[in-house]
Amino acid sequence: MKIVVRVRLEVSAYQADALAATLRACNRAANHVSRIAFDSGEKRRNGLQPEVYRHIKDEFDLSAQPACRVVKKVCDAYATLNATVKAGRLGPSGDKRRNRAESKPISFREYAAQAFDDRCLSWNTDQRTVSIWTVSGRLKGIRFTCSDGAAKVLAEHRRGESDLVHRDGRWYLFATCDVPAPAAYLPSDWLGVDLGIVNIATTSDGTVLSGRRLERYRKRMVHLRAKLQMKKTKSAKRRLKALRRREQRFATDTNHSISKTIVTTAERTSRGIALEDLTGIRERVKAKHDQRYRLHSWAFAQLGAFVEYKAKRAGVPVVRVNPAHTSRQCSACWHTHRHNRVNQAAFACRACGTTLHADVNGSRNIRHRAADAWTRGAVNRPTSA
Repeated sequence: MKIVVRVRLEVSAYQADALAATLRACNRAANHVSRIAFDSGEKRRNGLQPEVYRHIKDEFDLSAQPACRVVKKVCDAYATLNATVKAGRLGPSGDKRRNRAESKPISFREYAAQAFDDRCLSWNTDQRTVSIWTVSGRLKGIRFTCSDGAAKVLAEHRRGESDLVHRDGRWYLFATCDVPAPAAYLPSDWLGVDLGIVNIATTSDGTVLSGRRLERYRKRMVHLRAKLQMKKTKSAKRRLKALRRREQRFATDTNHSISKTIVTTAERTSRGIALEDLTGIRERVKAKHDQRYRLHSWAFAQLGAFVEYKAKRAGVPVVRVNPAHTSRQCSACWHTHRHNRVNQAAFACRACGTTLHADVNGSRNIRHRAADAWTRGAVNRPTSA
């Protein structure tokens, strides 16, 4: 399985200037290549590279391998856009979002991340230094910092490209590591997980992992940002810059903690994990104006990805099930009616009279659906226990 290890570079002022100039040159070249690809319609690397290779080397002062990485970056961006359109995530043909995306070349920010392979970037994990190509020459002996566990993963499993990232005045390298995953075991049962906004995750065991702390934090940050934006002073702008991505980091840390709890519980009890397939929910759900921020701040995709990769590293099987009517169906008698869901927190079956916490009821329905899918063979089973 592939995981990403992030390390922070400790750079001098000269090294920072050289790295910044390198990103600017690479992204200017990428924008030039993107315009040619858009105008000519040639978005395959084998067809595009001979057409632009010599020009971007001479015009943007790139060496041979970085020039090839720039062309690949552009081709990958168009491939991603094409896949997004085919999946319907930008709407049907004629939709404003789709027309806006397809009507102009893909553009790259001045300091967008740039990928480097082993010809442009070499690692010394024992001394924790890297050597990297720049437009000002090769920079050697740049120290990086990371945890001991991350350094061990880098030394043993690093494969392929690494991305140079400039974020909030700091420099990072994101390295791809191919870590062997243990074979998934045959589950004795399933741990259903219901995802939500008020309660981030609720398990079929009855454990409610509340999002109240995260919700309070988000409200406070929204109020603080609005107050600072109204002031429009230099100090307020500096404070806004310092607060950038703080809410995102807080939500990411919360999702890491919750996903670790879920995977540990399933592994300890030899169960699999059943999640809802919530693909496209933001497009399907129509929220009121005052609820849109809550809906679009809901990082359910990130939480699901964290659960899946942690489960894979632990050998825990994961199943995605259809979430339709899980909040309206009784987990005891299977009666489905919209009035069964009394309110956000309460569920009362109109047929058998069962009363439960609404999210616990939903998680038990998810658990049953995972067991049915496993019994029917609708999911890939591990070959051995």
